[in-house]
Amino acid sequence: MEDQGASVVITHHILDGKQKEYESWLDEIIPQTKHSEGFIDLQIVRPIPGLTFVYTVIIRFDTITHLKNWMESDNRKSLIEKASPLFRKNDNYEIRSGLDFLFTSESSTGKAPVRWKQFLVTWSAIYPLSLIIPLILLPLLKIFDIPKNHYFEALLISGAIVFLMVFAVMPVYTRLIRKWLYK
Repeated sequence: MEDQGASVVITHHILDGKQKEYESWLDEIIPQTKHSEGFIDLQIVRPIPGLTFVYTVIIRFDTITHLKNWMESDNRKSLIEKASPLFRKNDNYEIRSGLDFLFTSESSTGKAPVRWKQFLVTWSAIYPLSLIIPLILLPLLKIFDIPKNHYFEALLISGAIVFLMVFAVMPVYTRLIRKWLYK
């Protein structure tokens, strides 16, 4: 399992009016995260202004050991302590190997499903979202008269897909197919 990579999903609930300070803090912690041993990539799903206040950060490392080393490092702990006055709730995160964080285990062992089933389930969830989300978001961008920009559109679309996968689709989807998934 060590060579399959590891992901962490971090949620930060930010106090009203503290988003700019939090963004500045992200500018400080992101470069340090990127320079950690085994870092692969990260994605930030920002809140929708006026509607939500939760930032979701997904970070991937090459091994669970490297990820745990970063998450438990003194450097990260001091940066979290620095940002804690901005949080509604404590720093909340969950570490999983590979894409296991998308799958909620119903078994008492807490084991994730086999990889090929994870692949099929993830693909079958992402495919319809990748068709539907652009159909919803692109017309909205036109309505709000936001200039056409392929990179910005891709950023919004991928962010919406990841957000929906992590918080809406996968928890429900995996419950519906749990008998097959964990068999």
